[in-house]
Amino acid sequence: MSAIVRLLLDAGVQVSGSDANDVPVLESLRAQGATIHVGHDPAHVAGADTVVVSSAVREDNVELAAARAAGLRVLHRSQALASLMSGHVRVAVAGANGKTTTTAMLTSALLEASLDPGFAVGGELMGLGVNARLGTGEAFVVEADESDGTFLAYRPDVAVVTNVQPDHLDFYGSFDAVQAAYALFTESVGTSSQPGSSVEGLLVTCADDDGAWRLACARRDAGARVLTYGTDARADVRLVDVVGDGLTGRARLVADTEAFPELATLDGRELEVSLPGLHNLLDGAAALVAACIGLGAEPDHALAGLAGYRGTRRRFEAKGEAGGVRVVDDYAHNPAKVAAVVEAGRQVCAPGRLVVCFQPHLFSRTRDFADRFAAALAGADVVVLLDVYGAREDPIPGVSSLLVSDALRALAPHVPVHDVVGLDAAVETLADLAVPGDLVLTVGAGSVTSVGPRLLAMLDARVHGTGRPETREESAAG
Repeated sequence: MSAIVRLLLDAGVQVSGSDANDVPVLESLRAQGATIHVGHDPAHVAGADTVVVSSAVREDNVELAAARAAGLRVLHRSQALASLMSGHVRVAVAGANGKTTTTAMLTSALLEASLDPGFAVGGELMGLGVNARLGTGEAFVVEADESDGTFLAYRPDVAVVTNVQPDHLDFYGSFDAVQAAYALFTESVGTSSQPGSSVEGLLVTCADDDGAWRLACARRDAGARVLTYGTDARADVRLVDVVGDGLTGRARLVADTEAFPELATLDGRELEVSLPGLHNLLDGAAALVAACIGLGAEPDHALAGLAGYRGTRRRFEAKGEAGGVRVVDDYAHNPAKVAAVVEAGRQVCAPGRLVVCFQPHLFSRTRDFADRFAAALAGADVVVLLDVYGAREDPIPGVSSLLVSDALRALAPHVPVHDVVGLDAAVETLADLAVPGDLVLTVGAGSVTSVGPRLLAMLDARVHGTGRPETREESAAG
């Protein structure tokens, strides 16, 4: 929603809004010119012409009820964003995992290529300090949220699908319904091209993911323009010689120039991203193909933009170090994302331990995927498990984070699991567990993001106040 506010302000529209809590982003929106209220009151919509809502706003919200009673125009955030894209080349990035990073990487590549796109990303881009900007260029890049089906509003000219996974089953009901929604999304690609635009419709998908590959095959059979990327031999742009070096990943690109001569400009190039893990290299490859083949960016500049990409907030975001303990925060909240971030943490934690503090997000997701979350967490050395962050959901009887911890203990009995209730308990438990050399990952889409800074403050206080933390050897000897 903050992205919508920033874009509307850039467009010269007067904006007011409200949030249930006084979260940090509100102050930056006020500074940009928005009128922001904390708490909901029917009076807040007085004088408005249009009310924009997110999927998290329930129908009984007093402001939404007042807007409907007054006959105001009410738009979902996706509808507002689609209207802001009017007149631009529409670019949308979808997928269960990696869409925020891919969207941000694509934006970075286009900026480096001096194409100045409009963009709306689900996380603040490091270096720019914002998650959205109107831009002056032809392209408008958005992260297309599939969680409630509203990504169908965008009808992009260029689209990326990173993967298709069984998530958001609280909305869709089944994986078949999820796949059907993605099929409709990809069928819409190129159907709203702007008159006079030089951009030809293009779908970019990952060959490593079966769901995304099936979409590619279906759209090619229908005559659509499709390119694939990945490590799989069937990919049109294949990543080989993949190397992880600390926080940097590198790969060489091998393109099928016989089938797709336009890929010659990418063949043999080295792709580098300043984030660990194969998943981030794959996201970089998707961004590169979309930027260069879909939008005409010069490859040297696009590659430089990807190499210089500094990340987004809450995507393997380094929070700091205290007492020899490093802390990284990540928004991962479904099993595949958690597995990817744990794998990335494993890559950079050596020789120390990987300590993961995970907060399950949504009761329905915890119920549906407890075993898969356990498998994703099994790569950690120690796990601290918070109670479920319900967000928009009411509690479900019998569903708690214990479903995950019980499954983890059964699957990986060698991994110590600490069940905690509340953020205070999480901070104290981590401070007691962590020793110099450890990497602590705070993982989840809820309030767990506040744990890292509090943990660093507590560790720093212990170092400078009550003494340094014990080393691993001292802890074991004790």
